[in-house]
Order: sequence, then structure tokens, then C-alpha cells
Amino acid sequence: MAEENGARRVAMVVSDVDGTLLDPDKNLTPAAIAAVQRLHQAGILFTIVSARPPRLTHDLLRNLHVTEPSACFNGALIIDPQQNVLHQSPMTPGDAQTVADHIRSSNLDLWVYTGTDWYISNPTGPHVQHQEGLMQCKATPLHGYDMSQFHVLKLVGVSDDYDAVKRAEAELDSLCCIAISATRSSNYYLDVTHKDANKGSVVLKLSKMLHISTEQIATIGDMQTDVLMFRKSGVSIAMGNATNDVKKEATYVTKSNLEEGFAYAMEHFVLGEAPKPVAAA
Repeated sequence: MAEENGARRVAMVVSDVDGTLLDPDKNLTPAAIAAVQRLHQAGILFTIVSARPPRLTHDLLRNLHVTEPSACFNGALIIDPQQNVLHQSPMTPGDAQTVADHIRSSNLDLWVYTGTDWYISNPTGPHVQHQEGLMQCKATPLHGYDMSQFHVLKLVGVSDDYDAVKRAEAELDSLCCIAISATRSSNYYLDVTHKDANKGSVVLKLSKMLHISTEQIATIGDMQTDVLMFRKSGVSIAMGNATNDVKKEATYVTKSNLEEGFAYAMEHFVLGEAPKPVAAA
């Protein structure tokens, strides 16, 4: 490993999952596995931060031999490799109610995550079947919309009307008197968590837990949710499949997840001598 990586020695890599670590078919490729193995061999810690629930990160962490804490629900839940809870930031009942009402009034489907359970307003809605396949369990239909009955870690607004999802995000950001973080994890998912449950806060918490300077942490991702961790880390890498707005926030831009962009980034921007930053297209 080069002693200096982008003028800093990288001690830890924190990676987004979907659109970054995984290929477009949501698979962990041999090249990505090998890249993480090379990080381990170089003494560089590795972990993930994802919008996914723990059920959808368990196998990934096991296959990559991750021994550090990881974050689910964009940081609302931090767990150890045995899935013991180290930290959680549930939404307050009042904030959860405000957000749930806004999602429904925006004509988005509402998904409610409580850590182990997943509830949905529309069982036949878009992306439900796919998510059930990933989760290997059926979602529980919502029979009411009183959020005080749930220990809410994340609410999701879901729609294939991408403009509606974007509008709902902007409107939530403009609401006052609620302590939330609202960001799109994809064009069709609007993720809402407690204000302290975001990927930037995860970088700060991991830095404190593991006694690693944020300047020695490298982050990699592809969506607006990842920009928050870019801003807290010493080195940031945007995927080639990210939007230009995301690329502009990063130190470097790698190839897309269709072109093994994660593995390329580890080899060129973390493990080796970092070339000049790649300008956003």
C-alpha cells in the first residue's frame, strides 16, 4: 500500500452498497470481493453503510469477512458482525407521523421499517415483490397509519413517478419543527430517518468507535445519501454511474458499477498511488 493516498493514509473504507459495491443486478462480483480482500491484507479496515435493513446486509458482511461495525437504514441502526445493536436513532412518534402523512399526501406508497419488521401501505405497489424476494419474507400490510404504534427506524416513500419522489423530498426538507433526514437512495425511494441517522453521522460515529481520524476514512457511493458521508471523510469517491451533482462532491470519480468501479477505486485511489482527480462528466 502506498504510504500516502490522495495526500492522506487511508485507514478505513466505508462503502455504500446498491449502485456501488454491487453490480446493476445486485450481485457481489468476484472483483469486488478480491478488492476487499486486498484492503484486509493491507491492514485497511472495511465496512458498509446502506439504506438496507439488517436482513439484507447479513450475507454480504459474511461473504466479505467484515469484522467492523456496519450501518443499516442509512445510519439509524449500527450493528456489530453478530448483528448486536451498538447504536440506534429511531424517529420520534410525532416526526414519524408528520412524515408518514406527507408521504401519503404526495401519492407515494408508504413503507415502515422497525428493525426486524417491514410494513407497507400497498401490497401490490411497485418494487414490493422485488423487495420481498430480497428479504425472503412477505411484507406486513399496514392496517392503520398511527405511527405511535411503531418503533420507526426508517420510513420510505415509494413511486415510479420520479418527479413526485423528488418533490416530496424537497417539501420534507422545507418543513420546520421536525428532526429528520430525507434523501433519495434511488430515483424511486425516498428514505426518511431521524436527523442524526444519515451517512455523514455514521462516518463520525465510526471514527469515534474505532479511534480513526475522519481524515483517514475513505467513502464511496453513488447517490445523494452518500454526499453526506463524502463531506465528513478525508477521501471521497463517486461512482461513474452517479449523477453529476454527486460527482462534484467527491475527491475522485471512478468507473460505473457496470465496469467494476468499486474494485477500480480501491486499486487506484486507496491501495495505490492516487492519480489526479477525475473531473465529473
